[in-house]
Amino acid sequence: MKIKHVFLGLVCAAAISNTTYAAEDTLPDTMEKPGGFPERPLTMIVPYGPGGGSGQVAAAMAAAVTELTGEAITRDHKPGGSGMVGLTAYMAYPADGYTIVEHIDDATSAFASGSSDVNPAENLIPLVTSQITFSQIFIRSDEDRYTDWESFVAWAKDNEGTIANVSREGSMERVMLQSVMDQVGISLQQISFDKGGPRYGALKGGQVDALFEQPGDVKGFLDSGDFKPILTLLNDRPEAFADVPSMKDVGLDIEPLFRYRGFYVVKGVPEDRLAWLQWAFQKAFFQQSYQDYNESKFMNVIDSFRDTAGSIELINKTADIYRERYKEMGITP
Repeated sequence: MKIKHVFLGLVCAAAISNTTYAAEDTLPDTMEKPGGFPERPLTMIVPYGPGGGSGQVAAAMAAAVTELTGEAITRDHKPGGSGMVGLTAYMAYPADGYTIVEHIDDATSAFASGSSDVNPAENLIPLVTSQITFSQIFIRSDEDRYTDWESFVAWAKDNEGTIANVSREGSMERVMLQSVMDQVGISLQQISFDKGGPRYGALKGGQVDALFEQPGDVKGFLDSGDFKPILTLLNDRPEAFADVPSMKDVGLDIEPLFRYRGFYVVKGVPEDRLAWLQWAFQKAFFQQSYQDYNESKFMNVIDSFRDTAGSIELINKTADIYRERYKEMGITP
């Protein structure tokens, strides 16, 4: 089975290449359980609320793994601190393979900034990265103070605007948005929500003026006509949003950063159990149900699959980029 995606040689490359990459399923259809493992349901720690992107991908991946293996997975949401509350809680669990954590690039940026001592490429073992995606800036479709990026910038230059996101100092959202604001000469107050429902509700209800989010996470609001994107934080327009300007279209010279989501176990899980979990989560990526889910959320614009080695490479390269950005922004010396 081969799934074609637009490929990034480096996920934080300056632009999406026009070449294609085939994420190929070469894994066996079945794998014998090591010593009967697992003998009870697995637990998946999700460090964000159920309504946002992490909650959605955790549900889809858990369903795909269960469909593949027949093993039940219980999801335990522990939101707070832009994912750090859940990660801290996860690190206290035994390294027996029964507990998995879903996490995003926040774990990488937190380690790169020094606000977390958990290195997701060393203290954790990535089972699979199953989503890599881009961000957009959204407004309400019925907004009459501004209707597009140009008019939004003009309005924000004369008003104290607010934008909802899920962020902490040094997160992907803050780094990208600060770069945008610096280049266009505006200042927006960033209001962070760890749970997707309140975050999206803040824009829909008019408590904030804009939203920084990934398009798949708010697809329901796009389908209903409540939200519309006014800027795609890529240097070229993806086909799915051909009518939305890219950063290059509006004169921004910024290297895009991406949201990635994956599933991990703590270092020290017995090797035979680790091998089975790697097979189960990587094979689940290719389950038709999971492929359909990713496609429905615009997660096939960029190749989203990374195995353990590819995930470690992604984490390390992204951490290096964050370190460079933090020095430029004065976050780290």
